[in-house]
Amino acid sequence: MTDSQTDRGGRLLIDGDRATLAFERRLPFPIDVVWAAITDPAQRRRWFGETTIDAREGGLIDMVADGPPLSPERKRMTGRILVWDPPNVFEHQWCQPIVEDGVVRYELRTDGQETVLRFTHRGLGIRNATGFRGGTHAYLDRLEAYLNEDVLPDWLARRRQIVATRGETP
Repeated sequence: MTDSQTDRGGRLLIDGDRATLAFERRLPFPIDVVWAAITDPAQRRRWFGETTIDAREGGLIDMVADGPPLSPERKRMTGRILVWDPPNVFEHQWCQPIVEDGVVRYELRTDGQETVLRFTHRGLGIRNATGFRGGTHAYLDRLEAYLNEDVLPDWLARRRQIVATRGETP
């Protein structure tokens, strides 16, 4: 995957009745800083939402995202950690009442002074993957703003802007 605008804004890869969302971001921070922002519950809370992580392979993750206008029960995501390889790979199940069960993977690698983040969410139905694309993009924008110590974009407003730019139905 390249760091093209398409990958930055997310690609939708379809295989039968399932889809994978794939994003790539180049972040001007050391890999350990990005790893901590993704895996430390206190930091993750700032840009994503309330998070509990049992930081080990086989451990549990529980998150309630800020942003989506849903009840906490519908936003709650739980799962087992499938890969815990600091600071390179964090992969976990994504079990949430509003979508098919899937797997989310964060892969980090150093490239000079930057960290390349490859994010994938696989196992979604095509319709749900299309709907999640703008929201995932908005969360990754919030991660970047958090790392840059900028004001975080409002998730809902940013998602609406992304969806409108693409001409998609919200």
